[in-house]
Amino acid sequence: MATLGTDRTAGTGNLPPLDAAGSNFRIQSENYTTIDSLIKATKDEVMPNLVETYGDQGITGFLKLTGAINSGGSSDQIDWWETGRRHKKLAYTSGNTAIDGSGADYVEISDSDVTSNVQENDVVMDSETGARFIVQNGGFGTGTAANVKLVKLDGTDTTASTDIDATTDGELIVLGNMYGQGTNQPTAYRESNITRHSNPFMIVKGRHEVNGSQATNIGWVDVGGGEYRWFMYAEQEARARFEDQRELMMLFGEKRNESGAATNSDTDFDTEFAGSEGYFSAIEDRGILVSNANANPMDSFGEFDDIIMELDKQGAPSEYAMYLNRKQDLAIDDMLATGVATGVTAGLPGQFGAFNNDSDMAVKLGFKSFTRGGYTFHKHDWKLLNDPTLLGASNYVQGAMVPLSQVVDARSGMKAPALSLYYKEANGYSREMEHWVTGGGVLGHNNNGDLGTDQAVFHYRSEVALCVRAANQHVMIKG
Repeated sequence: MATLGTDRTAGTGNLPPLDAAGSNFRIQSENYTTIDSLIKATKDEVMPNLVETYGDQGITGFLKLTGAINSGGSSDQIDWWETGRRHKKLAYTSGNTAIDGSGADYVEISDSDVTSNVQENDVVMDSETGARFIVQNGGFGTGTAANVKLVKLDGTDTTASTDIDATTDGELIVLGNMYGQGTNQPTAYRESNITRHSNPFMIVKGRHEVNGSQATNIGWVDVGGGEYRWFMYAEQEARARFEDQRELMMLFGEKRNESGAATNSDTDFDTEFAGSEGYFSAIEDRGILVSNANANPMDSFGEFDDIIMELDKQGAPSEYAMYLNRKQDLAIDDMLATGVATGVTAGLPGQFGAFNNDSDMAVKLGFKSFTRGGYTFHKHDWKLLNDPTLLGASNYVQGAMVPLSQVVDARSGMKAPALSLYYKEANGYSREMEHWVTGGGVLGHNNNGDLGTDQAVFHYRSEVALCVRAANQHVMIKG
């Protein structure tokens, strides 16, 4: 019998090596396997439920919860009118104020805020000293806004720093006027102070794509309703993300300032859109701002009393919704609990009203409502301000206080909520929340003009504008 050569001892090509005698094949571990390794007979234990690691991440709903209504619009912007204050304070500056040096007979003021808003015989009072003056001459009733001369209403000489301090800035309050017998009527009149506000519509868009293969793949995880196609979850997330971004734009949008815009063609969008004023932009422009350090949020009745006094000045309604980040929310809980524990309940007669006037129940529920100084506050944590990928990553906003009332339109007399969301619509076509799908045959959509495209494209679009009426009654708590 022929023998195999010794070159086979180590094995050659695909042949196994020989043993030491050179006549037997050796069986090695890589040449055999178990049936379980070969066909994976044991089924993987895959849990079909999708775990929401960060809970419900939706941040929409603020506008609806605060009473905002949806209304259709058919123009490029929303216009509304608001009444101003019936009376106004007039500011003067030290650089434009002088007291007669010869006999202190009069005070002369050249500030336009004064000269344009008083006329002869008007009676004004210095807000700091309480001294009353009557306009001797000058003001808008003269035909030209001449310097205004003020003499003491009681006929005495003006005392520097006691009656009016010409070295510091101050304010005058218009009380009325006083005329002698047989004198003529005033020569001028004041227009009603009505302000027109407008806010352009803004267009917000979104998009999501899936190719045909991914649209048919079945996964392990139930993405909702017994559906195991992953793209279904991805599309739902894309739509939810779009809705969140739409609400964020209604909160933080700004108008474009064309006169101060950049001239660089790469950054200048003035020819494309006018911008749109968001909720916080409106409050920063016309509302009440409370500066507050994140490390030291509002946690005392004194701080609330300061806000209440400002609300009184603005003619605010008696009921407010407070939307706060968690730190500010807990600080108010501690403030109220401390007040109860020490018996300091004066001024809080209705703090348990929402809980059948039961203090124990109120404590268990976290003091969701309380009353102070005739105002009822309903507080709620705001997910937007706690999300570390959104406003939770910023100290810019710590909360908002929204009046829960209707305001009266100055033009029509109709009542409307303080916040209104307008969207474009006409003849049954609405741009409030548009959604459509195009595709090259994927999922049955054959309407993108290119049937060779192996994808379905989900489109989202909304054209909206937020109307913040009586923004002077809204409060923004800033960091």
